Amino acid sequence: MAYVLLVLAICSEVVGTVSLKLSEGFSKLVPSVVVVIGYAVAFTAMSAVLKLGLPVGVVYAIWAGAGVALVAIIGAVFLGESITAVQVAGIALIIGGVVALELGGAH
Repeated sequence: MAYVLLVLAICSEVVGTVSLKLSEGFSKLVPSVVVVIGYAVAFTAMSAVLKLGLPVGVVYAIWAGAGVALVAIIGAVFLGESITAVQVAGIALIIGGVVALELGGAH
């Protein structure tokens, strides 16, 4: 259940962050509302994950790392933002770091 909630937290944060870009400085109502809802759901879900006993460092690393990687990919694929080989390598390093935290930690 904890990992299902963590996926919800990640997806909500990604939706909120992409909507932040689409809100154009909070000048567009619908994306602005989605930002607030996205982050509210993300932090509520992440709080529930922590309450279920997963270590905060691992939870935050997975949440942040997945969020960074997904937002970068969405930006490149759907928002016309550039992504370089160095940035792709950085995403791979983030994923590797998250895996290392997960494998190295005791639950």
